[in-house]
Amino acid sequence: MKLDFYKDRLKGMLNHKRYEHSLGVMNTAMQLATVHGADAEQAALAGLLHDCARCIPEDRLVEMAREFDLSLHEVDLALPVLLHAPVGGRLARRDFGVQDEAVLRAIAVHTLGDKYMTLLDKVLFIADKVEPGRHFQAVDKLRALAKQDLDRALLSCYDMSINYALRLGDQVHPQMITARNKLILDKLSRKI
Repeated sequence: MKLDFYKDRLKGMLNHKRYEHSLGVMNTAMQLATVHGADAEQAALAGLLHDCARCIPEDRLVEMAREFDLSLHEVDLALPVLLHAPVGGRLARRDFGVQDEAVLRAIAVHTLGDKYMTLLDKVLFIADKVEPGRHFQAVDKLRALAKQDLDRALLSCYDMSINYALRLGDQVHPQMITARNKLILDKLSRKI
């Protein structure tokens, strides 16, 4: 897959820091895909384009979500930055010509997760949190865990995101709560 077309176009949509982050997520997603048996090309494309809507102003994200007929929760309206993921999935199709539904879905759920996370979804979600440009307490532990057990790494990502929102006094999106609860139920049923 030739990513140069996507890189050139993306560079015009993102600031330098966000573009570098996207390259880091692309590379990390490819590595995690290789380790866990996901499609590395899909992971690379999803990683590269995952934040294609991240530099769009929040009021415009809400407008675009409505234009794309996306369902909006009150938390989306309170924290419109969360909409960059589902809007990004739509932009990847419209503005970049991506037709791979698995890639588009991974982009759309990379911020909040989903109760039916695919392997590619998990790879992208986690790669976004552990790419080399990320620096937070316990990131090295999370990076190691991501190479060993995607589900445990995903649960840690959910927990960190929820705890971060609580520390800020922000709302926690119910989609993430539902995704986390489903992961725990799945783990219990498999006795992981």
